[in-house]
Amino acid sequence: MIFNFLKYIRPIWYYNLKPKQDYSYFPTAEILVENGFSIDKDLKYKSIEAQNRDLAWRAFHQGFISTKVEKGIDAWKLVKLPIEDEYRFFRKNFHKLWAIYVLFFRLITLHNPINELSAFWKTRCVQRQSHVQNHFSYPGYDTFKSKLIEKQPFITVIIPTLNRYDYLKDVFKDLEQQTYKSFEVIVVDQTDDFQEDFYKGWNLDLKFWFQEEKALWKARNEAIKSAKGDYILLYDDDSLIENDWIEQHLKTLDFFDADLSSGVSLSTVGAEIPENYSYFCWSSQLDTGNMLLKKEIFKTIGLFDRQFEKQRQGDGEYGLRAYLAGYRNISNPKAKRIHLKVSQGGLRQMGSWDGWRPKKWNAPRPVPSVLYLARKYFGNKEAVLMVIPSVTPSLIPYQFKRNKILKLLSLLLLPLLLPLLIFQVTKSWHLASKKLKQGAMIEHLN
Repeated sequence: MIFNFLKYIRPIWYYNLKPKQDYSYFPTAEILVENGFSIDKDLKYKSIEAQNRDLAWRAFHQGFISTKVEKGIDAWKLVKLPIEDEYRFFRKNFHKLWAIYVLFFRLITLHNPINELSAFWKTRCVQRQSHVQNHFSYPGYDTFKSKLIEKQPFITVIIPTLNRYDYLKDVFKDLEQQTYKSFEVIVVDQTDDFQEDFYKGWNLDLKFWFQEEKALWKARNEAIKSAKGDYILLYDDDSLIENDWIEQHLKTLDFFDADLSSGVSLSTVGAEIPENYSYFCWSSQLDTGNMLLKKEIFKTIGLFDRQFEKQRQGDGEYGLRAYLAGYRNISNPKAKRIHLKVSQGGLRQMGSWDGWRPKKWNAPRPVPSVLYLARKYFGNKEAVLMVIPSVTPSLIPYQFKRNKILKLLSLLLLPLLLPLLIFQVTKSWHLASKKLKQGAMIEHLN
């Protein structure tokens, strides 16, 4: 963990764990200069170690990506930094309310109150910084002639669908207009009123079948096993794309010598669009609604874990598994999609809008798969640290996540709803324990 205080609000962040291959995710000043970039160290940190880690953190979030195998900062080495440096880092990178949260949490967990309050006070004037304003650019990308695209590798686009024919029509129209033509489309249809005639007449290399069981990860796994492509492009049935979407995915893999291209998803409802979606950077997630990856990855680390069936974060788990295996995953703003997040059909028909908002009062919160993922890879302590700041925001309906008034109201209601929340989290923890005992349900691709 590059700074220790990250554990309080990002306890299960991918980059808290060391991958099999270090691709200089957190570069040194020397590596930056060698690659034509430069960031000034923040000399207001008390320790040299904190200065170096802050520089590496800023480079990472400003989009520094090296195509060479280099040894950067050992961010996964446990170091004890001055408390004042920890608070300085936190104030520079997160909202001031989170700094208050960290102070409160550390006081109630019996850390030295004099040291904590002193460090908190000394850093009170530190201003939050934006990485977006100073992000790195890659001017060579636009004129880059991709040899990978010239080779015309065959791609399989995989789309599971459930009760969304009206939206799937637009998906097919967008795919027909793609500038890149060397691809097939596999649709696994779980619609209640399956309509075979829907698939006739499209100008696509289209394959489909009906899957009676409504199971997202089974659908994707079966499609991957049937795919002819050397690359798999995972897509959703309620999305819109531009006509160079496939081309931009391939170009990004080639330009950055990467293994996965995570196209950004611009949602029409829910949370605000993250600022880092506007530029290339290392990806800290895997979105199976907009993702191109080499098929060989499934041969190496297996298919999707079916412990996440009808629940959440199956794609997040796969992204973490790929990261730990040493695969390079780039967040790609050029291969964007508009994610409509329609209210009917799809996974939401079988569950909640996300992993933290159950439809029934007596349902687990979060869904057990969220805790299964956190506990399996990061441990029980980190899972608890994840739950504490996440429960209160989950009281707000997904469609109104941006509403500041509702955020305040959720805080005021917390004491009243606390017994219910404890019941829901305990239930989720118990069900996650069953999943952990049973173990992963991962099939390997031959």
